[in-house]
Amino acid sequence: MIRHLRVRNLATIEDLEIRFGPGFSVLTGETGAGKSILIDSLRLIGGEKASADLIRTGCREAVVEALLTRPPTAPAAPPILEAEEMSVQRIVAEEGAAKAYCDGVLVPLKRLRDLVSGLIDVYGQNDHIFLLRLDSHLDYLDQQAGTLALRTETAGLAGELRAQWQKRLEWRAKERDRRQRLDYLEYQIQELEKAALRPGEEDELRAERHRLRNAEKIGGLLDKALGLAYSGEPSLSELAVKLQAVLDELVGFDAAFADYREALGPAVIAAREAADFLMRYKDGQDVAPERLETIEERLSRIESLKRKYGGQLEEVRVRLDELVAERDDLVRIQDRLAAADEEIARLHAAFAEKAARLSDRRRAAAAELGGAIEREIGMLGMKKARFEVRVSPQPVPLESADAVRDSGWDEVEFLISPNPGEDLKPLRRIASGGELSRIMLALKSAGRAREGAPTLIFDEIDAGIGGRTADFVAQKLRRLARTHQVICITHLPQIASHADYHFRIDKRIEKDRTFTTVRALLGEERVEEIARLMTGSRITDAARASAREMLRPDGRE
Repeated sequence: MIRHLRVRNLATIEDLEIRFGPGFSVLTGETGAGKSILIDSLRLIGGEKASADLIRTGCREAVVEALLTRPPTAPAAPPILEAEEMSVQRIVAEEGAAKAYCDGVLVPLKRLRDLVSGLIDVYGQNDHIFLLRLDSHLDYLDQQAGTLALRTETAGLAGELRAQWQKRLEWRAKERDRRQRLDYLEYQIQELEKAALRPGEEDELRAERHRLRNAEKIGGLLDKALGLAYSGEPSLSELAVKLQAVLDELVGFDAAFADYREALGPAVIAAREAADFLMRYKDGQDVAPERLETIEERLSRIESLKRKYGGQLEEVRVRLDELVAERDDLVRIQDRLAAADEEIARLHAAFAEKAARLSDRRRAAAAELGGAIEREIGMLGMKKARFEVRVSPQPVPLESADAVRDSGWDEVEFLISPNPGEDLKPLRRIASGGELSRIMLALKSAGRAREGAPTLIFDEIDAGIGGRTADFVAQKLRRLARTHQVICITHLPQIASHADYHFRIDKRIEKDRTFTTVRALLGEERVEEIARLMTGSRITDAARASAREMLRPDGRE
């Protein structure tokens, strides 16, 4: 139940507070006074998405706050939200996304929707469009039948089945081109395997090519280095040995030279080793022109394969693995097709079992629900009308398994015969606007009878009705308010007169700014408002007398 609502800086509302009581409340006012803005604020509390366009001009944010009472049947809440009362706040900011708080704790919108969905249900002026869509009929039946979990399981199997069917189609397409594709794959695989590419080979070849191209310069530098290190007069090795001998003599005179004598030893060894390496390198230097030609041809081949199969040598090697894997798949394609057929048959059988169970439960619930709705619309002035929730199973054979639907194999449609002697016909084709409003109210009533005691909000449920029908709707709303908190925006005096609480919404303009206000009506103020709803702006004494009569408890029901 909504106990308290406060709205700040939302459209034409600057700061507005309403305290709602249990039972039946109505809100009335001139067209354009701001009644729809209140509905928008309640939808925000319910977790609907917000637009910055709702923020009052000149303000940085809009705020909607509500104090809700959670009935025992409300959805489970986290520990911080387990109290009987729950405060909800929505902040719509100019510069960013809206924020939601429950009991002062920041929560995602989805969590807010989950928490409030069992407490508030808003039915707007255009929500009866729901009755014109077959998908909505199916969704409503599943909600009332308690089959949503089973439907989710069915949808999972349907998705797997369609995906497996698609895989089989792809394999069959490959099978048709199998021989030609295999020949092409074999050619590519042989080309790459014959190339026998090695990791790092390209870098090695480029380095060797660089050495061969500079062989003459390298040879000259080798001769120069050998002259310095070994064969020159005097050479580095010879000078190092002579220096060692001199230091040996100096050690005899001063021990301080011993450290340098010892340090010179590794340098002498390093000079000899360097000379040995230079001689071996020179002896092994291959300057044959045919070797350079071979390297150029190999690098050209590698470059060609890179252009054909990948930008880098490693990518070419990965491509070879992919080609081999595809070839192996094509070789085993018959086995894969057989396995796909078996999996499709298994999934189809599992789907059929779920869909059949779903259909049985829907048909059982449809019979009960159809009778409940028929009784409800009878109390709304359609006493001779017949109503049926028709479930038509359309099993999907194995050969058409790709056509399975997430919702199962049932077609669900609401049928009605408004008058005696007429056949049942699709509701979406023959119902008038007034009938749609009453049937929508009946659906809300029949459905909510199975649930807890939430708040039901009706935004101009009186659209398209009048006269006796309005009386029936008013009486139904009042009876519904015995077990629910009912809040209704209306233009009809018949409905307004049945309410326990009456609020009037007004709009005023001050200094070129528009302000929407609300106040509770009591006594003569309420009489005046009921009379205005009856006659318009020119209220007569007769209208006031009729309003008083309508407001008498014994004149309501």
